[in-house]
Amino acid sequence: MYLKHGLCGCCWALRPRYKRLVDNIFPEDPEEGLVKANMEKLTFFALSAPEKLDRIAAYLSERLTRELNRHRYGYVCIAMEAMEQLLLACHCQSINLLVESFLSTLRLLLEADKPHLHILATNSFVKFANIEEDTPSYHRSYDFFVSRFSEMCHSDHEDLDTRNKIRVSGIRGLQGVVRKTVDDELQVNIWEPRHMEQIVPALLVNLQQHSQNDSGLFSAFPSLFSGSPAEQTEVCFRELLCRAAYGHINNAIKPVLMHLDSHSLWQGRGFAVQCFQIIMYSIQSQHSHLVIQQLLGHLDANSRSPASVRAGIVEVLSEAAVIEATGSVGPTVLEVFNTLLRQLRQSVDYQLTGYYDNGGKHKTSSIEEKKLQDAVIKTIGSFANTLPIYQRSEVMLFIMGKIPVPGIYPALGSPNSGRMIQVMLLKSLLQVSEHYESSNLLTALPSSFLEPLLSFTLMEDPEIRLLVLSILTLLIDRHLIRWLLKAGIKRVVLGVHHDICTFQHDVFVFMQHAQRLYRHVYLASREENSGRSHYQALFTLLAVLSVELANEEVVVDLIRLILALQEMTLSNQECLSVFNRCGIHALCAAFLNLLSQLGPPPTLHQHITQVKSQQYECTDRGTSLVAFRLNYCFIVEEDRLSKRKSIGDAVSLQVDMDLPFCPDTPQKPQTEHITFETLKNAIEDRGVVEEEERRKRMEVVERFQTAPFEEIAAQCGARTSLLQSKLNQVFELIIRPPPSPSGHSAPRSTPVYEMKFPDLCVY
Repeated sequence: MYLKHGLCGCCWALRPRYKRLVDNIFPEDPEEGLVKANMEKLTFFALSAPEKLDRIAAYLSERLTRELNRHRYGYVCIAMEAMEQLLLACHCQSINLLVESFLSTLRLLLEADKPHLHILATNSFVKFANIEEDTPSYHRSYDFFVSRFSEMCHSDHEDLDTRNKIRVSGIRGLQGVVRKTVDDELQVNIWEPRHMEQIVPALLVNLQQHSQNDSGLFSAFPSLFSGSPAEQTEVCFRELLCRAAYGHINNAIKPVLMHLDSHSLWQGRGFAVQCFQIIMYSIQSQHSHLVIQQLLGHLDANSRSPASVRAGIVEVLSEAAVIEATGSVGPTVLEVFNTLLRQLRQSVDYQLTGYYDNGGKHKTSSIEEKKLQDAVIKTIGSFANTLPIYQRSEVMLFIMGKIPVPGIYPALGSPNSGRMIQVMLLKSLLQVSEHYESSNLLTALPSSFLEPLLSFTLMEDPEIRLLVLSILTLLIDRHLIRWLLKAGIKRVVLGVHHDICTFQHDVFVFMQHAQRLYRHVYLASREENSGRSHYQALFTLLAVLSVELANEEVVVDLIRLILALQEMTLSNQECLSVFNRCGIHALCAAFLNLLSQLGPPPTLHQHITQVKSQQYECTDRGTSLVAFRLNYCFIVEEDRLSKRKSIGDAVSLQVDMDLPFCPDTPQKPQTEHITFETLKNAIEDRGVVEEEERRKRMEVVERFQTAPFEEIAAQCGARTSLLQSKLNQVFELIIRPPPSPSGHSAPRSTPVYEMKFPDLCVY
């Protein structure tokens, strides 16, 4: 025994010094931990002889493997601690001598079936990942670690606490791999699809479970979840995305889309939105349009998917557009809206057919498709709000060009399909117009946009007409007058301040289209299916025009328009319902009341106040409507396009109720008591007059259809002869010379058209 021990002692003394130093760091009892004094000696030796580092690391790895095979896990932990200290103490130039043995040791621990060894190896790897290296490494591979750490993120250990620890370790390991490789071009390319397809789903699984189980508690008590898999996942995911360069965005986003597809996570407002909120806030702002393009492409790829899936993708697009801060959706702005409008049109087709595939195998419901359509319209508005003004104008023109017009675009399919598409696209246009703020009217309403828009005001569909009126009001109203109207007229007067140059330019632009706009307002007000909302929209439009374009010429034209509307309601030749007549009367009264309080002349305000005090109620089937009859005396009847007068000259506000003329001196207005029977008799009388006119028209038509041609020609010839004789009398009066002062008639002068001029005078 003595010889054996002595021999062993002699052999141990003959061993290399680095091995003896390594053996000395291990205590007799592993619970005592690393022998720090001997560890300091080993570290000093390694720094003094860096050429021995590879041998020291290899022997430490050999010793750790032996202890691991003997299940002496205490010594395994001591060996790993020694390796970590050597890594931290060594200079950057010599660290490569340790790394290969260190990584092989970590692989050995990660391949074991003990969770605590996995956690130990992960912690060591994270410490190694935080070390900055100056010396390049050409033969180092991290593929195994990406795969193993991703697998740990999917741990389903039966013990919840152990499972969370393993998952957190896996997430931290992936974070370490990203930090170690993302900035080193000589390392493995972590952005390759084969790596991203492992890393991204591993992170999303943990983020998904947190979103399903602990979202409410996490938002209320975030401190309870410190160090949880969800918290670590979000930190790692954000760090991964913020390091992504331009060419890496697509590889990072594609696994996210695949994960959401495979786990059916698009439905509802939840996890998908949360994922892309993290993505949009984490990536560099100049790369955000790449995410938008990926989502648009994925939306097209899922055009045959259920409406809930498409609606989920559109909802994510809407949120991503709101987050995007660069004010641009990439070089192909119109392509974004083209994709969304195409989805809108497809949804309308699916809603009408009841199937979202060509084979007619997969059914869809109108409710689901309407939800999708609302989401698409909201997304169009969200994207438009991120654009500058000039691009919004282009988008509005683009949408207008997509709206089908019956007779111009014959390939509309069924009439119902064309109507639904028109409504959807006009709603999209309304969404874009809602936050549109232009500096001048020419930018907001160019001719190429206004003319097709006005054509929709004459359509029979009441919803389409109401949408068009709302769009016009939004584009003209740049001082939020529609909101000030609800607060009172005084707020309207005090809340609007015009820039002189811009105002004059706007008036000039508006007058080019004013007559057509007035005509469309006049015709739209007489539509039979117009409701209360239509007359409210017409009043708002006229009020916005009178305030935004408070010019003398504009106000005169608006008053003439109101008088024409009133004349239409009082005429027996117009086939208007009682509701339409009362609605137009209320529109005229409300607008004139507003106009009288906005400015001069004061006599208008005085007269409106007088009329309001004498208002009468028109009751029909329990509906009380206020009707005013305002009679104005015109001083001028000349063409307003050639010569215009001021407000005071154009309209005399000395108004007398129900009088055929306007006296010079004010008189007390005469009134009559209007009852329901009076209105009923008026309507019946109008019916008799209309029947008589209709009979006369039928006689004329019948005469031209049945009478001989000679008889018709004779009647027309007689009328022509009578007209010619009247014209001759007029010409005779025109060319007749005035009487001379002496009383003698002057000789008849030769008419100009009968004079003969010399050839030299003819040009």
